[in-house]
Amino acid sequence: MNIHEYQAKAILKSFGAPVSAGFPAFTPEEAAKAATDLPGPLWVVKSQIHAGGRGKGKFKESSAGEKGGVRLAKSIDEVREFASQMLGSTLVTHQTGPEGKKVNRIYVEDGSDIEKEFYLSLLVDRATAQVAFVVSTEGGMDIEAVAEHTPEKIVTFSVDPATGFLPHHGRHIASAFGLKGDLAKQAAKVGATLYKAFVAKDMSLLEVNPLIVTKDGRLVCLDAKMGFEDNALFRHPDEVELRDLTEEDAKEIEASKYELSYIALDGTIGCMVNGAGLAMATMDIIKLYGEEPANFLDVGGGASKEKVTAAFKIITSDPNVKGILVNIFGGIMRCDIIAEGVLAAVKEVGLQVPLVVRLEGTNVEKGKEILRDSGLNVIPADNLDDAAQKIVSAVRGAK
Repeated sequence: MNIHEYQAKAILKSFGAPVSAGFPAFTPEEAAKAATDLPGPLWVVKSQIHAGGRGKGKFKESSAGEKGGVRLAKSIDEVREFASQMLGSTLVTHQTGPEGKKVNRIYVEDGSDIEKEFYLSLLVDRATAQVAFVVSTEGGMDIEAVAEHTPEKIVTFSVDPATGFLPHHGRHIASAFGLKGDLAKQAAKVGATLYKAFVAKDMSLLEVNPLIVTKDGRLVCLDAKMGFEDNALFRHPDEVELRDLTEEDAKEIEASKYELSYIALDGTIGCMVNGAGLAMATMDIIKLYGEEPANFLDVGGGASKEKVTAAFKIITSDPNVKGILVNIFGGIMRCDIIAEGVLAAVKEVGLQVPLVVRLEGTNVEKGKEILRDSGLNVIPADNLDDAAQKIVSAVRGAK
């Protein structure tokens, strides 16, 4: 689960991290009021969407102006004007895709006098089961671009959760930034604070880009991006309340209600599979034969008929889906349950696209019998390779 910048900064502030003063706003009037409550004389008006690259982004609407999703205002009237242009407009960045994201809220922040910009992030290193720090002097830039063109400017190290953040980790951060004296002490303190917040809130990602040095010698987290481990959200009801459903795919929201692992993709072949590894293999073989998967969907090992029905309905709700591949290896998940769920969903929403079903495992013959006797135009498949070729052929024939 991701949250907005202003929400992330509020969490960081609660742990003692240095952040600029600011207020969220949902209307131009609220934005102007926020500016009056800040010192000024410069204010930063920031579009709040779950995507990076906002400053370099472009709005689809010509009325939104040409200055991107992060703008510097020199008067309260400008704050109101920028807020009016941004709110309700669609911002396109390199992370949103061409469809962009609608701006429903903004963040008005006190301006900062910047001397230097750094990059600092924390994430879970699954290979070592430790928290990894990624540090760079190239703040304000896309870290992917830095990694591609100047990888030597990125420093990484891990913190063992058994020991936690230690003084030498802080010195490592300060050294990577080239900081000395009081600024080095501030860098170490910021690193310790961010680590504490990361672990306490069960984050999967914490990115500060940029972490700035102001001209009066202070380190400030000028931006913040947070992601939380979904499986730990039950421990953090306060963070769950921060979820903005308007930023998420409606199909993914519906899938979460049934505890389905679903991720929307850009292809034309909908996939219903049990097991993450089998789902990945199914998507790979669809690509091998020249088409693209429309989703990742793992119904799990012990899904009920209701879950399978919900999964099928979610797939068919995607207008880009031109064919469906059901690939089930029945272990705990019985093939007859899959068949009954597919039939229930088809009866409710109809079947407008080709459907290829490959079943194997527990109660496979019973599952095949249910589908065969249903009267549906289901294309049976003997194995995964056969299934992939048949659904790709069916989709291309329907184009």
